[in-house]
Amino acid sequence: MEFLEKLKNCTILYAEDEKGIRENIADSLRYYVKEIYEACNGEEAFEIYKDKKPDIILSDIHMPILNGIDFIKKVRETNRNIPVIMITAHTDKKYLLEAVELHMEKYIVKPVDLDILIDEISSCVDLLKKNAEIILEVDKDYIYDYDKKELKYKNDSILLNKKEMKFIEVLIQNQNRITSYNELQVNVWADDVMTDSALRSLVRNLRKKLPKDVIYNLSGVGYRFV
Repeated sequence: MEFLEKLKNCTILYAEDEKGIRENIADSLRYYVKEIYEACNGEEAFEIYKDKKPDIILSDIHMPILNGIDFIKKVRETNRNIPVIMITAHTDKKYLLEAVELHMEKYIVKPVDLDILIDEISSCVDLLKKNAEIILEVDKDYIYDYDKKELKYKNDSILLNKKEMKFIEVLIQNQNRITSYNELQVNVWADDVMTDSALRSLVRNLRKKLPKDVIYNLSGVGYRFV
């Protein structure tokens, strides 16, 4: 079926503190998606998110150590685009309003209907596909394909190393604002140390591969695409 083909390459992070619920849903979803990463609280979920870079997040709200709302707030500090589905037993308006402000794709109340959940995940995959190819506004001939991790000029591929790919992706995600040095450290260098010289070298090499003056630097703050 078409929707099964759609889901087979999808990776999901599922945060839920109730072990029975989490394992039951995760085991069911494993038949459809590429990988399910499980977390029992928001803090563990955030560490997995940083390490695994899942395509979609499913999260309960009420969890120990770090709740679902605060977990997603941390995610949204550096990623405004990853689809998030909240799964919770609560319908309190306070949480609903916070969820809306964090750009949730869906808010599902327990007990979860698996068919409904799969439909919502499928919709998230459609959204990811729609956003997969990004045309750089400064030059329509340049296209970055998220799925293939490929930058193309017209029909020619432009070779990028791993850090260059990550740098381009985080600037694309934040096209309407400056990407801070801290965001670049987290999203591009991760556990490595981002030195000034390493950052300048990366940007210098990228500028040779992109349209002239497309990468703008605000000294002391960060970078953005013009």
